[in-house]
Amino acid sequence: MMVTQLSEQPGWAAMAEAIPVRCFTHDPSIKSSLKFLRRTPWARKKVEDLYRQTR
Repeated sequence: MMVTQLSEQPGWAAMAEAIPVRCFTHDPSIKSSLKFLRRTPWARKKVEDLYRQTR
């Protein structure tokens, strides 16, 4: 839900600027982002923090 809302509201470019990971910068998609975030706790934390800042 967070990734979907962030991809719509600030957009992929803003997410890539805030969290420079490949799943946001090169051919971003919900599927690839979720796969990466499930395996990477530090990135998941950053996405959660970004979500809180935008709400």
